[in-house]
Amino acid sequence: MSGQLNGTVALVTGASSGIGEATAVALAEEGARVALVARRRDRLEALAERIGAGQALVIEADVTDPEQASAAVARTAAELGRLDTLVNNAGVMLLGPIVGAPIEEWQRMVNLNVLGLLYCTHAALPHLLAAAEGDPRSVADVVNVSSVAGRVARLNSGVYNATKFGVGAFSESLRQELATRHVRVTIIEPGATATELAFHNRPEILEGMAQTFGGIELMAAADIANSIRYAVTQPRHVAVNEILIRPTEQER
Repeated sequence: MSGQLNGTVALVTGASSGIGEATAVALAEEGARVALVARRRDRLEALAERIGAGQALVIEADVTDPEQASAAVARTAAELGRLDTLVNNAGVMLLGPIVGAPIEEWQRMVNLNVLGLLYCTHAALPHLLAAAEGDPRSVADVVNVSSVAGRVARLNSGVYNATKFGVGAFSESLRQELATRHVRVTIIEPGATATELAFHNRPEILEGMAQTFGGIELMAAADIANSIRYAVTQPRHVAVNEILIRPTEQER
């Protein structure tokens, strides 16, 4: 790869599988040292071994806990020396009707999809602002992984939609706030992607998803990771604010 991220450090949440795992690999291929943050240490350790000795830092943490989120950022900066890129990828999608829904599922989605992202961003911003002021790139990046669900609400995804619409609003406000300080804010909005996020849902909901999204080809996590790679490897004067990634219709 190009090595455009040589000398930089990235932190990726939800790095134990799916888009987070693929993104960590993609950024490491560009030369970044990567802090891998998630709750499943065994998977993080396997990923760190795959990336290579000295290039990955394993941090077992639950980002819905503000103290753990802050500690993950602090440890990254302390052990890897800086922080140039934050990828807020951790999320959960628990689909189902609003009527009679388990409140704990709503709380889980809000806590991870919204509050976890806010906690990590709040802790990371001082480090990102410092990184943007000097070498090697004079720019830093916040990348928030949202969804097409942050643009269009659909049946059986009301609260998931609410969390992703919230991510979009927060990202745009933060982008405006940081626009003159060389910290770019990019929101990634994937369509249907073949990861654990979707496929842990109830069988009846998956059947409904198949009806809703019938005729499309699911994207791979690597497709999303490559979009993130593209956004953060742009030179200082280029800002990629939104990337909307939709699956294509299958040939019939």
